[in-house]
Amino acid sequence: MRRLRVLVLMHPDFMPPDSADGYTAQEINKWKTEFDVVSTLRAAGHDVRPLGVQEEIKPVRDAIEGFKPHIVFTLLEEFHNESVFDQHIASYLELLKIPYTGCNPRGLILARGKDLSKTLVHHRRIAVPAFAVFPMRRKVKRPPRLALPLIVKSLSEDGSFGISQASIVDTDEQLAERVAFVHERLGTAAIAEQYIEGRELYVAVLGNNRLRVLPVWELKFGSMGGQGARQIATEKAKHDPGYQERVGIVDGPAENLAPEVSARIQRTAKRIYRTLKLDGYARIDFRLAADGTAYFIEANPNPEIAKSQEFATAARHDGLDYPDLLHRILALGISRAKAGASVG
Repeated sequence: MRRLRVLVLMHPDFMPPDSADGYTAQEINKWKTEFDVVSTLRAAGHDVRPLGVQEEIKPVRDAIEGFKPHIVFTLLEEFHNESVFDQHIASYLELLKIPYTGCNPRGLILARGKDLSKTLVHHRRIAVPAFAVFPMRRKVKRPPRLALPLIVKSLSEDGSFGISQASIVDTDEQLAERVAFVHERLGTAAIAEQYIEGRELYVAVLGNNRLRVLPVWELKFGSMGGQGARQIATEKAKHDPGYQERVGIVDGPAENLAPEVSARIQRTAKRIYRTLKLDGYARIDFRLAADGTAYFIEANPNPEIAKSQEFATAARHDGLDYPDLLHRILALGISRAKAGASVG
């Protein structure tokens, strides 16, 4: 790829240092994606400018006018402390006619709402857990069709934010308590969905029109299931390196899957990607039940792409090393801009 000017948008708290030397694993974990993207693109010869933005749009416009980037690599997962505002940054870049990486605004909106994405996917005859939404400041009443146990999450936050063992509820009293926790602590509506006992599978998808589906990946929980704990991707399990090491949480190829099951899950991931109008890159999450049903849990457009995260490790396993992965993501953003518009 030719030498590009790349503006990298990120949260100001995650602006990476020039070197990771001397930092603890916990410290590095906060800005590992930003560090990996910036340092890898610089090593590949690109002119890379990181920009921390959170509450003002003007610095983005100033950087675009002054730096004149060929493309914006967006690592923003929120704006103005609202995760649902990431779609507006993509929309703003489209208005400026600046190529950007990752998903288009429509796909971000469709994937963000866990209820909307499940409803759309269910219409395509893909298995989803039964669910109910509990809006803010409403009485919590479980619909009779929704059988316990349930897992309670934020309707719009991702990255396992706010998920712990207490998120799985076995009684109506626990349901009311956990919904109140989501409302008060996370400040969003809550979704309660049927808890699927099974394996946690991820499928990374790369592409705009022609899609590359990476191997089925699994989050393996090690000894986390001991002492009555449920094997779920809690915030701690996803983001605490010390805890991951202590209980043996690792990700890797999904083993002992029949080839036809693996192929079916990959085909399903591709259908979900197209249904939700995703492009760029995304990770589709499933729970695989004992009877072989792969339940769609959620879609993650613009997932974490640090070298150590599932997307990059699955890509490497499929013969796409990290610099090539980042260049593919850049190329997809540029080719979408040349095509004239986002999906839909």
